[in-house]
Amino acid sequence: MRLYQITELEQLTGIKAHTIRIWEKRYNLIEPDRTSTNYRRYSDEQVKKLLNVTTLLSNGYKISKIAALSEKDFHLKVLELMTTGKEDVICTTFINDLLSAMIDFDEQAFEKTYSAVINRFGLFESMLTVFYPFLAKIGLLWTINDVSPVQEHFASCLIERKIMSATDGLPFAKGRKKKFLLLLVPGEMHDISLLFANYIIRSKGHETIYLGQDVPYENISSVLKQTKPNFVVTFFTVPQNPKDVYSDFKKYIDLGENTKLIISGQSDITDFLKVKLGANVVIHPKDLFSYL
Repeated sequence: MRLYQITELEQLTGIKAHTIRIWEKRYNLIEPDRTSTNYRRYSDEQVKKLLNVTTLLSNGYKISKIAALSEKDFHLKVLELMTTGKEDVICTTFINDLLSAMIDFDEQAFEKTYSAVINRFGLFESMLTVFYPFLAKIGLLWTINDVSPVQEHFASCLIERKIMSATDGLPFAKGRKKKFLLLLVPGEMHDISLLFANYIIRSKGHETIYLGQDVPYENISSVLKQTKPNFVVTFFTVPQNPKDVYSDFKKYIDLGENTKLIISGQSDITDFLKVKLGANVVIHPKDLFSYL
């Protein structure tokens, strides 16, 4: 078991640190441990309880009513929302269940929630309404210096595996379809977005050449010359100097007149490449459909 700072708790649950402190004092909702210097530290169980609190809050429950519930009634109310709640509340509940499974490294619970999400929404809508918000939420934790990303990697790897399995089940493109080259440039290692883009493109019957993460610029150049794709798709998740990225593209990559560049990720990089290279920027996965 690990202990969380209140800033981490705020990131995970979406509840402001000031509000958490008030709830501790007014309702005795949770009681954190204290360091020798009186800093709050929260356990896995306390994090999971607050996640369930956010589920009830999103369905209109008042914090005073939530705090008065017995432990049994508290969990029954959360389970009830899975069948009677509105769609956005159900999505919030699924996200919180995934977070709880991640915190415990509980693959069985993660798989159970994943299957429930897919059965309800299908893979595409699941990615938009549950898995992307979930990954965005845990991604915020990577910005906190003393947080080990092991739990986040555990969850990310499970989702990556599912997307790859779903993609493997798709038929190959037939006839004269568009060709997409998908890759991450050197230093870029987080490929869930790229995997999902690959799934979207393949599901619409187009051809993809998937090179994956951390591809040397020289290799990109040679593949471009050999395959002559209609589009190159890449994402920027790691902070970099936009001018350096632009310089590498100009030095190594010749797209020619018939290949378009589709990019997403860090806005400072994508905005710069849009101006300098005429790149097409996608903000949301659905934006890809305009190129399919």
